[in-house]
Order: sequence, then C-alpha cells, then structure tokens
Amino acid sequence: MAATSAKELFDEQVPKAIAAHPDKAKEIGAVYLFKITGDGGGEWTVDLASATPTCQPGAQGTPNCTIEVAHSDFVSMLAKPEMGMQLYFQGKLRVTGDPMLATKLQKLFSLS
Repeated sequence: MAATSAKELFDEQVPKAIAAHPDKAKEIGAVYLFKITGDGGGEWTVDLASATPTCQPGAQGTPNCTIEVAHSDFVSMLAKPEMGMQLYFQGKLRVTGDPMLATKLQKLFSLS
C-alpha cells in the first residue's frame, strides 16, 4: 500500500484490502485503534477480530492495541516500515495495550 496520508490509508486502502482478503485480515485477529495527530491525522478503529473485519473512522469498542503517532512520523513509517521501532524508542510512537500486536501491523499493511 503506497498511501501518502493516514486518511488515504484508513479511509480507502485498508478497507479495500480487508474486503479483498478478509481471511488474511482475520488471521491477525485483533482490534487496533490508530490515533494520528496533526494535519492529515484522525482516529480509526481496525477490527480484525470480528467475523467481518472492518476499518472505521473514530474509536469503536475496546481495542487490543492502540497506536499513537504524529502524522508526519506516520507518513515516514509508511514509506519505511523499519522506522517504527526507531520512532518507538525515540518516544514518538506510543503503543498501549498488547505491544506484540504492533508487530503484526506489517501483515495488515501488506494485504493487497
């Protein structure tokens, strides 16, 4: 997925990928809440644990893992996924809930 903004990724690309590959999405089996701050950001809930996986705007239900990051850092991470760990250790990427689920995000973003 070559998104240039969180909005494009979560409003268009992730829902299309989940719809095209629901079984692969359900293999991840978790609910994520993304809180992207700054211009182009927003909040999205990605539910990969339900019978029908979804990606919806806003905070829905109880997430297993919450990811908080500034939009500029999020865009950098989309371009270079390996930056996630670097941002985490710099305190620019916050993960609450189950941190092991954050390691499964690459699988989500590679659905296509």
